[in-house]
Amino acid sequence: MKAWRIAETAGALTLENLADPLPAEGEARVRVMAVGLNFADLLMRDGKYQVRPDFPYTPGMEMAGVVEALGPDTGGPAIGTRVLAYLGQGALAEAVCVPVARLLPLPETMPFDHAAAFPIAYGTSHLALERKAALRPGETLLVLGAAGGVGRTAVEIGRRMGARVVAVARGAAKCAVAEAAGAHLALDSDTPDLKAAFKALGGVDVVYDAVGGGAGEAALSALRPEGRFLAIGFASGQVPQIRANHLLVKNLSVIGLWWGGYLNFAPEVLDASLHQLLNWY
Repeated sequence: MKAWRIAETAGALTLENLADPLPAEGEARVRVMAVGLNFADLLMRDGKYQVRPDFPYTPGMEMAGVVEALGPDTGGPAIGTRVLAYLGQGALAEAVCVPVARLLPLPETMPFDHAAAFPIAYGTSHLALERKAALRPGETLLVLGAAGGVGRTAVEIGRRMGARVVAVARGAAKCAVAEAAGAHLALDSDTPDLKAAFKALGGVDVVYDAVGGGAGEAALSALRPEGRFLAIGFASGQVPQIRANHLLVKNLSVIGLWWGGYLNFAPEVLDASLHQLLNWY
């Protein structure tokens, strides 16, 4: 089979011929039809991600395809079943072996390209808003980076959960994307005084921050008492500086989420979340 490979930190992709993978017991070989690409793929390539694979490796954290073989004594999706999976790495290849426990059958109406980009973006936002922040109907949700991959899904899911959704994105075109996804209001992140703009909203219950930097710090200041700040990522390259005394005075919670980390200690949480999301889809 062919696979894209990275041989060194910050290296270029090269297309190589590799042996077809053979599924072990408990695994299925999946013919890859589409692959999702994420900001985390770039961080991993550059050695800046939480997980640092040994080089050379095949990137690609999520994929969709068709089951074409099962390992010895393995029950699982039947040959020919359309599935999606989260891998961590290895999806940018013509075929990949995946534990059958990680495979989710696709709804009949779901095309491969939708499925390949589904687990990380939608899974992150659903787990963050429902499990971690316990977002409630009628609360105000402020989403930073609302036109990006996870940001736009946070807008969609927040709206579905009954929140008032305020989106923050750069420029009129990206604000329009966020509004089309369901935001009640969109603010330009280039607004000269973001802190004042956020406070003018009348208070925020949950901040979804995939950007970090100054925007994250400004959003934190707009939280109402018992507000929740979700630290999702730092696409700006800057980690917000959070003062513990502000958390104390306003009874705030800062909550971190690494979606992929649940595979290491509670994979059933991801499974339940993805099943709910596929039902919504």
